[in-house]
Amino acid sequence: MEHIRFVSKEHETFYYNMLKAARNSDVFRKAFFYTMGISAETRNHITALFDFEESLIKPEGLSAPWQTGSTKRLCRLAFNLWNGWTEEGKEQYSAPYYLFDCSFAPYFFEAIRLRYPEYCRSLERSVLDPAGKER
Repeated sequence: MEHIRFVSKEHETFYYNMLKAARNSDVFRKAFFYTMGISAETRNHITALFDFEESLIKPEGLSAPWQTGSTKRLCRLAFNLWNGWTEEGKEQYSAPYYLFDCSFAPYFFEAIRLRYPEYCRSLERSVLDPAGKER
């Protein structure tokens, strides 16, 4: 089993519950639900951000009144990892320069690792010891 770094127990529980609800654990969903689970605000509003029946992101959720600068960054990264989405006319807000300028940044790297496991294998080996424990 892969080692995943979570912000909290709530984050971990959310991640596994969402993968179960989505009935799929491909790299798109792993990265998306991992990212959305980082913040309590996005966990609490997941249905405003993802359509489970259609399996589609809901970018209109970015304009919700509960959104903060950090949760918008989190959502933009999750949407981009889902299907390359960027907000038309505001593409610069999906660039690393803007996205990673918040306290969620360490967990954003984990989301990228989940989305692109084939390119991040060496990263995983350098962070984990042979028993799968964090160094």
